Amino acid sequence: MRIRPVATALAGALMGLSALVLSGAPAQAAASGHQTVVVGHRGAPTHAPENTLASIDAASRLGDVWVENDVQRTKDGELVVLHDNSLARTTNVEQVFPDRKPWNVKDFTLNEIEKLDAGSWFSPDFEGERVPTLEDYMDEVEDNGQRLLLELKSPELYPGIELQTLRVLHRTGWLDRSHIRRRLVIQSFNADAIRTVHSLRPDIKTGFLGTPSVAQLPKYAAFCDEINPNYTTVTQGYVDAVHRLTGPHDRRMQVNAWTVDDDSKAIALDRMGVDGIISNKADEIRDALETGED
Repeated sequence: MRIRPVATALAGALMGLSALVLSGAPAQAAASGHQTVVVGHRGAPTHAPENTLASIDAASRLGDVWVENDVQRTKDGELVVLHDNSLARTTNVEQVFPDRKPWNVKDFTLNEIEKLDAGSWFSPDFEGERVPTLEDYMDEVEDNGQRLLLELKSPELYPGIELQTLRVLHRTGWLDRSHIRRRLVIQSFNADAIRTVHSLRPDIKTGFLGTPSVAQLPKYAAFCDEINPNYTTVTQGYVDAVHRLTGPHDRRMQVNAWTVDDDSKAIALDRMGVDGIISNKADEIRDALETGED
């Protein structure tokens, strides 16, 4: 697919709905009544190769309602789901294209990436698993009835990826009122990217990955519903400072901590009042929070 210029008319069309009061996002109460929701980081990466369809299917079987993924763009302008900027760690790209080091996603076409095995590195049982396109990924999340915390990965490498991602979400039916209110959050480490998403579709819930200073938090509250920090930076005082602010949808700002794979750390964060925990072991962390035992 050739990347088309961003048109004002298209941006206007994507605005669609006016800002809504959101519900059902990761920070909402789980069905069990527990207040801290657990999100499957890259699906269920201890059960299947991360960021693949197999991984979110495994997460679904384990009862993970919320999953997280990473979105990047190929050389020919297609959006794919992969965490690293390089294909080397989670595919056999070094064997298939030995002369293309450092094997960055942005230097390969979709057709080339679709030739890669994204499963054998994890286990022979997943031989032949592919790097999914964002469109295929969204269809699978929809089929599983899951909810998605979508990360724009390194958007500074992919100019216009915010609008392009919204196009795919629109095409796959994820920008209607129901999905936006209950099943979708877009986040990034890049504040400008999140600000752009908010300007294009102010009804979508957004999160900033990082730990801005308490003094900076009011600035983020203008375009972010969530502050999502590394769990090692989270303190009771920081959670309280975020919770004192109101985000762009006139609701209390929320905190989702990542990446928490230790039961005792998860329980400590839960007691601090974090709204969500992102984990590679979401099923185990969820069980620990429900029992209160590490």
